[in-house]
Amino acid sequence: MTLEQLRIFIAVAEREHVTQGARDLNLTQSATSAAIAALEARYATQLFDRIGRRIALTQAGRIFLAEAKAVLARAETAETVLSDLAGLKRGALAIAASQTVGNYWLPCFLCHFRARHPGVELALTIGNTETVAAAAREGLADLGFIEGEIDDPALSVEKLAEDELTLVVPPAHPWAERPPASPEDFLTQRWIFRERGSGTRSIAERALATLGVDPKRLDIALELPSNEAVRAAVEAGGGAAVMSELVASAALKAGALAAVDVALPKRAFLLLRRKDRHFTRAAQEFRALIEAETAPRGDETPEG
Repeated sequence: MTLEQLRIFIAVAEREHVTQGARDLNLTQSATSAAIAALEARYATQLFDRIGRRIALTQAGRIFLAEAKAVLARAETAETVLSDLAGLKRGALAIAASQTVGNYWLPCFLCHFRARHPGVELALTIGNTETVAAAAREGLADLGFIEGEIDDPALSVEKLAEDELTLVVPPAHPWAERPPASPEDFLTQRWIFRERGSGTRSIAERALATLGVDPKRLDIALELPSNEAVRAAVEAGGGAAVMSELVASAALKAGALAAVDVALPKRAFLLLRRKDRHFTRAAQEFRALIEAETAPRGDETPEG
């Protein structure tokens, strides 16, 4: 049984006339009659009584008409859903992001996407780099955003933006006025770090390594599970920390933190998605929105 056969049956049944049904469907009378005959033969059920040159629905035909209309209505609804999904009038987008990205970088893009596509349901979960990669790999998230590096053959990894890192201390700390002069100076300081598995932790360790500092020799006073906890611990005098300028910015402006004058490398914000998973229209549009809004303006001079 095909949808076309159902359409033909409904047209003929509603008019109780083969010729009129065929004309309204823009079909030949023979094709219309053949479709009805095929249905009756396939299911060994007579749907119409032939009364001279007229036809009339049998009892089986009347029962089947209601079901055929319901099936056709469901098919039309399904077609509308696909059209809506293609046009982003409805749908869902699951995103997983590491803390810096999810708390400080993504929210503006989520708001802009929501304004453009209010029918698409957005869901954001926040974790560390390892948990975000796992969500993307296991299909729990359509897109993953991280600031730490990842090596997973199941995932495609795309650089979207760069983030500035800064070394921060309490305002009264000596480094606020006079930065450390040698790698050994870093070993005399207490440090606050994110937990292991965090992209911020791994990037901070590599950033310090570029200054000649062995992260294994650092005096780590605290390992904390969030950027906000690290920032608050530094503000309270607990030690120094390397963090994103996105995280430190408000506290730096308020004078609750001081930036140490040392050059640290930038880090990348990365987009993850499973290679063998369908790249949905909503996911494509979200990535395109970020690319458009982070692209250099025409009056800006590219670095390098």
